[in-house]
Amino acid sequence: MDAKKAEVRARLAQEAAAKKGKKGFMTPERKKKLRLLLRKKAAEELKKEQERKSAERRRIIEERCGKPKNLEDANEEQIKAVLKQYHDRLMLCESQKWDLEYEVKKKDYEVFSISINFFFW
Repeated sequence: MDAKKAEVRARLAQEAAAKKGKKGFMTPERKKKLRLLLRKKAAEELKKEQERKSAERRRIIEERCGKPKNLEDANEEQIKAVLKQYHDRLMLCESQKWDLEYEVKKKDYEVFSISINFFFW
């Protein structure tokens, strides 16, 4: 009986020693390296996203406002022509804005009048 107990104790001690000697898959060095790689990847993704947003912003500005005019070597007539283009563009935008605001007010009034008629029936 003592021999069996000694044998079991020896086997358990051997298993415990094997477990102590065996390190896990994620050692501290591997964890540190993985964190570093993840930070680098996140930084790259953030940079790409910022570049994409910046390009989208420039595209929208060019679409809405047109490309900037070079007035360095322009004479007075050319400057007047450019200013006229900008003025016409501004007037077009303002008229579209006014039309949209008018439509919104009209729709709001229609909804209000329908709701009043509905509640007082």
